Amino acid sequence: MLLQFVVGAVASICNIVIHALVMLVLVRVAQGAAATSRLGPSLVLVTIMVATVSVLMMAHGLEVLVWAVTYAMVGAAPPGSDVLYFAFVNYTTLGYGDVIPVQQWRLIGPTTAMCGVLMFGWSTAVIFDVLRRTLLTLPAVPSDRHVR
Repeated sequence: MLLQFVVGAVASICNIVIHALVMLVLVRVAQGAAATSRLGPSLVLVTIMVATVSVLMMAHGLEVLVWAVTYAMVGAAPPGSDVLYFAFVNYTTLGYGDVIPVQQWRLIGPTTAMCGVLMFGWSTAVIFDVLRRTLLTLPAVPSDRHVR
């Protein structure tokens, strides 16, 4: 059981490092892009948000790949099963249940799910932060309403 926790911790730390690096770059690039863009405020906002979410999806895909490689290295998935599919189902907490880990690696699935939930929560926080920072950077858009 201790080996399962150690392997899960190593894979989780790899995911955290990937996520931290992607987040750092995303926040800095988005802030710089908003400040220097010559596009209209709405187009800047849409462009930055689409790019942010797209990059985050790619980061999550890479993190799932880390779990798939981990499963393959330790033999956590039953013979003949698709480890990438298995990792995606666990990471996203989808839980189809059509593939289950081999007996000696039963804790790797919940560890993957816990990591995935944390990474998705972190991504949500960064999406909100990028949106907030972008809105603060953009010039004020004149409103038709008058403040009284």
